[in-house]
Amino acid sequence: MGSLARAYGRPLATLITGITLLWILVLILVPLGAMVEQSLWWRDSKGDVSLAIDRLYNDISLIELDRNAETDPAKQAAFDKALAEKQAEVATLEAEEKNPPKTYGFANFTRMSALHFYIFVRTILYALLVTALALVVCYPVAYVVALASGPRKAVILMVALIVPYAINELLRVYAWLMILDYRGVINGILGWFGVVDLDNRGWIPFLENPSAVFLAMIYTYVLFMVFPMVNTLETLDRNQIEAARDLGASTARIHRRVIIPHAKPGIAVGCIMTFMLSAGSYSVPAIMTRGQGGDWFSQLVYRQFYESNNWNMGSAYAVSLLVVCTAFILIMMRLFGVGLRDIAK
Repeated sequence: MGSLARAYGRPLATLITGITLLWILVLILVPLGAMVEQSLWWRDSKGDVSLAIDRLYNDISLIELDRNAETDPAKQAAFDKALAEKQAEVATLEAEEKNPPKTYGFANFTRMSALHFYIFVRTILYALLVTALALVVCYPVAYVVALASGPRKAVILMVALIVPYAINELLRVYAWLMILDYRGVINGILGWFGVVDLDNRGWIPFLENPSAVFLAMIYTYVLFMVFPMVNTLETLDRNQIEAARDLGASTARIHRRVIIPHAKPGIAVGCIMTFMLSAGSYSVPAIMTRGQGGDWFSQLVYRQFYESNNWNMGSAYAVSLLVVCTAFILIMMRLFGVGLRDIAK
């Protein structure tokens, strides 16, 4: 606050701080807190409550019969009192049946079935694989763009990289769907050469393999991996590369000892963003697999919220995914030896 006040003046610094705190509160803390709170309770509608209500209604019927047959006013009053007590007890139990009390605990996190846990682990492993493949694919691209000789060449390369992403994400995913579909572009070309027989359903089932999802995800999220590395590599002093080359270092050694250590913050940010987008992606696996390649965990979360209408389990699933993503962020920061200040740069 003091540095902001010295740089911009106290009124503007107060406004900036207030907007930042409001942003953190409204867009991060409140939604996250609501999600965590929702995941920590559930309502148990017990079957014995319904059974007790049925028994009470049976008792009420018997009391009414006895009351109608009784002529003694004192005994009628006793029956009326017993009837009122039974009806009050029924009202209490019916209210409990319609709105069971909240029970707090971690049961929502332990109720995950073996199949759902398998899908959860598989999704995390797939997201890690997508991140690794994206890093392998994007590192050379980022290196060429960042260290391209001449500003005009760098601009041309950057524009060529960005232009395809002016198209909506769903359109890009559907484009890959048409390329890899059973009667898509690739199978069509293979059929034209006689490699596959489309008339007898002899196509190659790309969509039934996770690699189709990997390919679409890498293409969809490539910019989130490339841009952080480009921003970091642009600050690299090229004289270090020339000095290493003059000292006889090979290209692989230059990358391993000079370029990659300098690019660690960008690599960490790119991996974090790609992993989180991949682990939480819903549209890409839903479109690319069309139910043929198995669910991703994000699809299970969607079903818990909007098909099963079980918001407590859905919140627990979402929080579980958030915990894993947060752990991945901390691991990447520790692995690459970078802090929040380095990542912010």
